[in-house]
Amino acid sequence: MPTLVGVAALAIAGTGAAGLSHGGGPRADSIQLSSGANSLSGTDAVAFTADRAQRAQAISRDSERQALQAAADQELHRAAEAQNRQRNAALASLARSAEKRAHQIAANQWVLPTEHFHLTAGFGQESGLWSSFHTGLDFAAPTGTPIFAVADGVVTETGWAGAYGYRTIETLADGTEIWYCHQSSIGVSSGEQLHQDETIGAVGSTGNTTGPHLHLEVRPSPDDPVDPFTALEQHGVTP
Repeated sequence: MPTLVGVAALAIAGTGAAGLSHGGGPRADSIQLSSGANSLSGTDAVAFTADRAQRAQAISRDSERQALQAAADQELHRAAEAQNRQRNAALASLARSAEKRAHQIAANQWVLPTEHFHLTAGFGQESGLWSSFHTGLDFAAPTGTPIFAVADGVVTETGWAGAYGYRTIETLADGTEIWYCHQSSIGVSSGEQLHQDETIGAVGSTGNTTGPHLHLEVRPSPDDPVDPFTALEQHGVTP
């Protein structure tokens, strides 16, 4: 009987010790959960660090793109300004050329030599009235009608000229001679500077003529008459 009681007591003591040990110490499944939690926490930290690095790289790339875009915009702006300067310079040069050309045209612009006229004989016609073909253009007008200088020039000769009657010769800057013939009166003197449209004399019928008119001749050289009608048209006027 005592032996059985002792065995039972040892059995109970052993069981209690086992239970205490199991209840007071860490269980295996708790250790495993703790280990898993620690492992998960480390992975999240690594992922968070990698994400921050990626975001930093993305921000850096955006900054580089913005810097490149700003540089490109500045370059385009400089190129546009340079193009504008070139265009403005070209326009200014064109304007100067046009103004110079306008002055040249104005300088070469002639005027009609008289008024209230009608044409009666043209260049190159043949008739017993002339010793050879007609070398000028006739502007029939009443006696005393003013005669005008067709362009700026210098009076190189005035006076009686036989069949031409009273004649004034004006020499232009390029050497062309303008002959104003059959005048009733001469209002200028040799060596006088003439200005375009200035009155130099009056229509008459002196010399070889059948009525009052201005006989106009245009001679690029003294012995080389050309058609005055064409010369007037080339200088901007049509009789």
